[in-house]
Amino acid sequence: MFRYITLITLLVLISCKGVSQEEKKTVEKDFAVTKTDAEWKAELTDMEYYVLRKAATENPFTSELLDIKEKGTYTCAGCGTPLFKSETKFNSGTGWPSFYEEIEGNVAYDVDYKIGYPRTEEHCATCGGHLGHVFDDGPAPTGKRHCINGVALNFIPDSK
Repeated sequence: MFRYITLITLLVLISCKGVSQEEKKTVEKDFAVTKTDAEWKAELTDMEYYVLRKAATENPFTSELLDIKEKGTYTCAGCGTPLFKSETKFNSGTGWPSFYEEIEGNVAYDVDYKIGYPRTEEHCATCGGHLGHVFDDGPAPTGKRHCINGVALNFIPDSK
């Protein structure tokens, strides 16, 4: 009887497969803007490179874009693709620029398991640059919170 219990316990333990330690296989995607790693390093600041190309996260409350209230467009700092309109920006209190809606077709999504559970990662659909993550705790009308690294964006004010 002890052998059966031990055998069943071992089978249960072996069958428990976690994903947090698993290396994710990423499918190489073709983007309209592609550059070598050396080209990206030469064109971007160290922090832009770290966030956009290595999927890092900037420290909260450090972005110069947090307090911008002007009308305009937020574009990808890597390739200039328009990503978010100022009308969709809101103060989430998280320390990162937040938007409730992206410019359709210009932001792409993937699943990120870096912290042990799945999150929806956002990246520029044109160059593949990492932007941040989207969560389901935002305001109406979408209920989404696009939590974006400010260093991944440039702000272009509307001309008057």
